[in-house]
Amino acid sequence: QICLSLVKLLFYLAHSPLGSIVLLDFQPRQFVMVDGNLKVTDMDDASTEELSCKEDNDCTLDFPTKSFPLKCSAVGKCEGINEKKNLFNAYRYFFTYLLPHSAPPALQPFLSDILNATGDLRYGINETLKAFENVLHLYKSGLYLQKRPLLLKDYISLKGFRTVEGEDYKCWPSYSHLGCLLSVHSAEEAAAICNSQSQCQSFIVTQQRTWTGRPLASFQSSLTDLIPDANTVVYIKRSASSGERL
Repeated sequence: QICLSLVKLLFYLAHSPLGSIVLLDFQPRQFVMVDGNLKVTDMDDASTEELSCKEDNDCTLDFPTKSFPLKCSAVGKCEGINEKKNLFNAYRYFFTYLLPHSAPPALQPFLSDILNATGDLRYGINETLKAFENVLHLYKSGLYLQKRPLLLKDYISLKGFRTVEGEDYKCWPSYSHLGCLLSVHSAEEAAAICNSQSQCQSFIVTQQRTWTGRPLASFQSSLTDLIPDANTVVYIKRSASSGERL
């Protein structure tokens, strides 16, 4: 969410009515999340000036660990230098920390492509935004889910109940520090996750939603007391239910 919002912001800066705007003091502390959108808190160090040049050799974009040769345009400006400077800073301050392992395994190669392409400045801001929106579409639609055996049939479903909330086993990246609370596309995906975790014996798909509209599923290691809840279904592994009191 943070990276996509940042890319949308940089897309606007690259195509602003004032021209391409560069953030000269590009640091994480310069940004804040407001209602799910990333905002710049200080525009004092923003500039629309692009580096003047006479030849291509005048247009090297230097960073502490990398340098990029750029073209000198016919009007004597280094082509796209503001956009590329913003994008590489986004890569080194945000993407490298937030993108790895922040998606289901099937989507991680797409994020790795974005990471590598922006790290080498092979992508401009237009291509980067398109790539992020493609990943978001796959994520929200569930199209990333590979065809696999249906696993929900291995679970007993108890409609109209939920489990007592409490501290349980931890997983990553959980939305709760008390237990294992993960975003899922469906109960079928939740069953696959539960099967992949040796501690998991049951789960519920909650009414909570993430910023993408996906529900959160809570995974438990044991069958605690059940509470009536007309809007919830408890899914219990058949192998676990035989030894537990329902």
